[in-house]
Amino acid sequence: MNELPNAERISAVPVRLDRVFDSCSDKDCITNLQVMLENGAELPPQYTSVKTRCVSIDDICMSVEPIPFNRGYYTVDITYTFGVELLCYARNCEAPAVLRGMASASKSVILYGSESSTKTFFSTGARIGDTDRCCDTVNLPTACCQCVDPIALETRISVLPPVIPPDGAPPVPRRAVVLTLGVFSVVELTRPVTMSAAAYPYQVPTKTCSGDTDSPCEVFSRLNFPTEEFVPTADGFAAQQSAEALRYEGFTGYQPPAQ
Repeated sequence: MNELPNAERISAVPVRLDRVFDSCSDKDCITNLQVMLENGAELPPQYTSVKTRCVSIDDICMSVEPIPFNRGYYTVDITYTFGVELLCYARNCEAPAVLRGMASASKSVILYGSESSTKTFFSTGARIGDTDRCCDTVNLPTACCQCVDPIALETRISVLPPVIPPDGAPPVPRRAVVLTLGVFSVVELTRPVTMSAAAYPYQVPTKTCSGDTDSPCEVFSRLNFPTEEFVPTADGFAAQQSAEALRYEGFTGYQPPAQ
C-alpha cells in the first residue's frame, strides 16, 4: 500500500541545485599557533600563566586551483582566522585579566570537482565561468567548508627570539601566547546542475494553527523529571541500572526513566 499523498499524481520536474562532486572530513590538530594580541600588543611581563577562555572561527578564506595534468581535480587552500579570548594570571587564585587576540592557520586538500566548459549568465547580473588569456573557459567548482568551534587543547607562554634595537641597546625579550587547537571540518566541492526530481501536488496542511496559552507552570508540569541528569554514569544503561537499584532498595522517590 502506497502511503504517499497523491502518489498517483507524481511527476518528474527539472530542478537546479548544487551537486556535491567530492567531499572530505578532517580532524586537524594545529600546533604552535601564535596569538596576535589586539593593537599589536605583547604579553605584559607580569602575567605568568594563561588559559584560553574561548576560541571561535571568525572567518575562513578559500581558493580553488586546478591541478595540472590531473583533469577534474582541484586544490582547495583554506585559511582559518580564529578569535581568541585569554585569561591571564599574574598570581594563582587572583582574578585574571581578559586579553583578546587572533590567530590564523592554513591547510590544503585535494578533491574531485569535475570539469565544465560553459559560461552561465543570470538576469541578476551574476555569472559563472570566465575566459582566460588563451580564450579557454575557466569554470571552477565552488568550495564549501563547514566547521564547529575549535577545542583549545593547550595554552602556554612561549619565549620568542629577542629583538635587537637599532641603536645598539640591549636586546628586548619577547613573549607570546601559543595554542594547540583541535578543529573538525568538512570540505565540499559543488557545481550547479539541472536534475529531474519527483514532485507531488501541494497539499494544504491538516494541522490546525494554535497558540499555547498555558501558564509557564502548566507547561513545566508536563515535563518529565530529568533523572539521568542527576546520575553521573558513563552511559544510559548504567543510569537505568542505578535507577532500578533504587527501586529495589525501597527508595520512595523512585520514578521510572522516561522512554
